[in-house]
Amino acid sequence: MAGHSKWKNIMHRKGRQDAIKAKIFTKISKEIFVAVRNGGPDPNVNFKLKLAIQKAKKNNMPSDNIERTIKKALGETDSNYEEITYEGYGPGGVAVMVQCLTDNRNRTAAEVRHAFNKNGGSLGETGSVTWMFERKGVLIIDKKKTDLDEDSIMMMALEAGAEDLKVEEDDYEIYTTPEQFENVKTSLEQQGLEFEEAEITMIPQNTIALTGENAKAMIKLIDALEDLDDVQSVQTNADIDDSEFEE
Repeated sequence: MAGHSKWKNIMHRKGRQDAIKAKIFTKISKEIFVAVRNGGPDPNVNFKLKLAIQKAKKNNMPSDNIERTIKKALGETDSNYEEITYEGYGPGGVAVMVQCLTDNRNRTAAEVRHAFNKNGGSLGETGSVTWMFERKGVLIIDKKKTDLDEDSIMMMALEAGAEDLKVEEDDYEIYTTPEQFENVKTSLEQQGLEFEEAEITMIPQNTIALTGENAKAMIKLIDALEDLDDVQSVQTNADIDDSEFEE
């Protein structure tokens, strides 16, 4: 991709915010639930929970929903989710990684496989595309929401321990190692920076350009996967020009 934030903007470009709000809340609730189960209810000592709560607030999820999910995770419940990553190939042979949280592995596998098959892709074996990605921390700053220039943000990020800064049309993207992510994020927040996105995710080492029918089919595949309740995120090494999204 030309930038990590490109796929994040697909649904916004298509004006689907209202239609997917309920799905977003469901996905975030799962993240909160799993974070509490694994690390406890205090976001001050449970960084994954802190990130999930920040994501919930960024998406205008009501505080009552957040508290209800935390209480549910702390209570006696049969609900439990496991993290599963599916790997496969999209149109044009691009790599796709799909992160899921599910309480029914068979259902999720069938739904993910169907999305791939219906949209010109194919599900692969475990490890088939992982080697094409690197696990990185990503912090995204909206250019419209900061008065700082590229050089200032670069200096602040590097001094905080970040690895790199990429400048996109609308965003600054700060990259860290997974180990330094929490320290870099905290340091930059203390200096007044606010992030549109903050997560540890898989970043492609190289990209493959898609155009025409392959590009359109790939966008449909990503949409289909993102629409699945059990899918938390999708990463790909496809590079699609903005003009393809507009079409």
